[in-house]
Order: sequence, then structure tokens, then C-alpha cells
Amino acid sequence: MNRKHSLITTIALACATVVYGQVEVRSEAQVTAASGEHSPLWLNANKYGLSSTDQEYGYLRVGAFRPVESDSVKRWDYGYGADVALAYNIDLPMVVQQAFVEARWMKVQLTVGAKEQPLELKNQELSSGAQTLGINARPVPSIRLAVPQYWDIPGLHGWLAVKGHVAYGLQTDDQWQRDFTHEQSKYTTHTRIHTKAGYLRIGKATKPLTVELGLEMGCQYGGNSYINDEGLMVRLKNNGGLKGAWHAFIPSGYEANEADMVYKNADGNHLGSMLARVNLDYAAWGLSAYVDHFFEDHSQLFFYAHNGYGEGDEWDKKVRRSYFVYDMRDAMWGLELRLKRCVWLQNVVAEYIYTKYQSGPIYHDHTMFMPDQIAGSDNYYNHSVFSGWQHWGQVMGNPLYRSPRYNDNNMLMVLDNRFWALHLAASGTPAAAWHYRVMCSWQRGFGTYGIPLASPQRNLSMLAELTFAPQRLKSLKGWSLKAGLAMDRGELLGDNFGLQLTLGWRMFTKD
Repeated sequence: MNRKHSLITTIALACATVVYGQVEVRSEAQVTAASGEHSPLWLNANKYGLSSTDQEYGYLRVGAFRPVESDSVKRWDYGYGADVALAYNIDLPMVVQQAFVEARWMKVQLTVGAKEQPLELKNQELSSGAQTLGINARPVPSIRLAVPQYWDIPGLHGWLAVKGHVAYGLQTDDQWQRDFTHEQSKYTTHTRIHTKAGYLRIGKATKPLTVELGLEMGCQYGGNSYINDEGLMVRLKNNGGLKGAWHAFIPSGYEANEADMVYKNADGNHLGSMLARVNLDYAAWGLSAYVDHFFEDHSQLFFYAHNGYGEGDEWDKKVRRSYFVYDMRDAMWGLELRLKRCVWLQNVVAEYIYTKYQSGPIYHDHTMFMPDQIAGSDNYYNHSVFSGWQHWGQVMGNPLYRSPRYNDNNMLMVLDNRFWALHLAASGTPAAAWHYRVMCSWQRGFGTYGIPLASPQRNLSMLAELTFAPQRLKSLKGWSLKAGLAMDRGELLGDNFGLQLTLGWRMFTKD
């Protein structure tokens, strides 16, 4: 282990120092041991997929990064990153976690490759995670054009600012899906991913009160879907290329298996979130309230559907102004408290998540004999053609939606997407070298509309984590040691208890 650690660290340093500019070199060794059915939720979740639900796993990781902002005075700059792990019980013996190059011109940034992107409008360390663009799954190699930091709209004196991104990528878990399903249930290969997001800040960043609004959207499209049809695996070639990319960007078209059907859905697996966050920020404290409303289609995006169809010969015509109106029940509601002058308790996050509604339990397309159109049963994170909003078995959104990796029936489905949960977390730095984090999530799951649980199942997941990172001792500068204890209790994830130890080291080089 030590020889491998020394070798890959030496290689990373050699690669880093031949490139002009400041470079950060990181090295990390982690080991996890657990008892029960799985590793506990908060030892596995929100680690960008470099983790496992197995009882024992670990990795030795090294990376070199040159931030694209390393010289912010320049109108343009470039950056790169390479991050590789030798892994045990994490899908592959060697995982290329990140590999990217990027360039910046003023506020605009282009990234090519796989890169871990941070959460938006939520606390990265303490939140349970975003519902659409989360940090729970392995990064998807993409071409991404972004304005990553708020850009003040000219002429408005800083009162309005925008940021956002557009990206197209390709999932890398084809073989994992084949192995997991044994090619007996639905899976997809060569799946394309499209994501886009836009955020608006109202109010000057220097003022105590600001409001942030956002829209995040994702779509899986293209590739091949394999669906079990009465024991035979049928291949569907999904729309890819420029046509599929356009249908992903502007939800339109129809699925490959709907060409001869009367009722057609938009091409690809579309989903997203509407976000809002209100911030109060003062010298001694700050408080933010936020909401993340998830949607799978128009019923939860616009909260209404046209329902004015006729009968008989006019059964497929909109003959009157009639609409079916939906409630806004499903959302994550959060509070974040920042105590800037208290070292023992610096950040507190509380979140409540409700996903049981999903536009109601009924989906019915109008017919010649029944003109009512009801678009319900949204089935969050699942899809009839694609393998769902997951990558390498981990959901790409919030990990409280139980990831397909937990399934013992070899089906790539989120089998518990109707639930409510309460999540509490806190962190502090009581001394210069010490930092802690505690998290507790209480959840009650109801399965899905299509596969409901016979009775509600509960789960309690807890984490206590302590990090020691001395900076005053020259011989230990750059080193850190993190220890985490976690547990699950309940029927959803089983009774699990685990320990995770992480030894890290980082340094910066300059030309």
C-alpha cells in the first residue's frame, strides 16, 4: 500500500510541475468497514460515487489540479485535473474519478471531461443533496459551457446577476448495468446526458438581503434500451445525434417505441427542479431559507394540464377551455443558519422532503369514450425506456431516494421514491486543527405508486465525523485524518453500523 501510494504521488507531482502555474496535488487513502446488510447511508452517499454499499471497501486516490481561476487577473486562463483511485469493492480495480481540461475567457468557462461539480444553492457539507443535479453519483464525462460564478448584468449596478451552464455528456456504466441486471431486466447502453441550469440573484452581494431563483433540468437520451418483453430482451434504438440532442434541449419529439402510438411523450427522460433561496447575511450571523421543487414532466412544472377534449369524432380535439390543476406538495424545504463568531457551532441545516404526491396516483389518456386527461403517477427518477436517473447504480439526485444499487431483485429502479424525510445536520471548528460534522436523517418510505409497500417502512441514518488537520506543525502541514461513525436503523436500509477512516494529504506547487 505504501509503495503504491509513493509511486502514484511521485507521478502526480511530476505531471503537475511540468505545467505552468499553481497546481494542487492531493492524495487520499480511505477504508470503510461495516456490519449489517450494507455500509451506512452517510458513509456511502454524496461522495460523487467513489464509494460503495458493500460492508467493506476502500481506495487509494491521487490527483493533480490546476484551477482555471489560478490567475484571475487574466482575461483568459486554463486549467486541468486528473484524479485516479486504486479501489477495493468499488466496481472497478482502478477508477478514473476525474479527468478534464478547461479554459476560461472572462466569465465564461468551457470544461471537457469528467469533473466533480458542486451543489448549487445548498450547503455542500451538510445538505442531504439536490433533487436533480446532486453529488451522489460518479461524474459524467461531458462538454460543459458555463458561467460558474454570478455575473452582474451591466447597467444595473449589481442588483441583478446570473450564472448557469449547458452540458452534454455520455454515461460510462454500460457494463455495470449489464452485470447488475444479468441482461434480464431493463437497462440502457451508450446513454447520453444533457443538463442545463440557470440562476438569478436579486440584490447586491454586499447587501444583507438577497434572493436567488434557479431552474435545473436534466435529460437522458440516445443509446440503446433493452427491455424485457415476455422473457425476451427487445432492443430499442433511441434517438441520438443532433435530433436527439435538440429534443433533449427543448423537450419535444417522442420515444423510439411510440412512432405508431396515438399518445406520445417527449423524447428522452426529462426531469428538473425549480429552486428559490432567500439569504440574510450579517457580520455575526446569516440565515437562508430555500426550496427545491422536483418535477418529472409538465404536471409538476406548470401545475396544470389541458383537459378540454371532446367526445366521438372530436375525441382528440381541444374543444373547450378546461384544465386539470395540480398541487405543489412535493418539495424540499430547508433552513441554513450560519454563526460566524461561534467556533463550536458554525453551521446548522434543517431540511424537510416530501415526495408522496407525484401529481396523484392516476395516469389516464383521454379516449373516444372518456375525455378526461389526467397526467399523474410521475414515478420520480424512473422511466419506461431508460434506466432512470442513476449512474453506476447511484441516483444522480438526492440519496434519500433509495438507489438501484440497494436492490436485491437486479432491477434498475428506484423502489422507494414516495417518502417524507427530516434531515438535520451541524458542523463546527472548535479548534484550529479540529472540525466536526454530525448528520441525522429520519425517513418514512411508501415505495412507488406501481409497487407500493405493504406498510410504510422507516429508516434512521446518523453520522458523526471528526477531522484533524494540523497546520502549525511543519512536519504535518497538509496532512489530515478523518474518522466517521455511522449507522442505519429501520426496514428501508436495514440495520447497519460502520467506521470510515480517511488519511489525506495536499500540497501546492508554483512555477
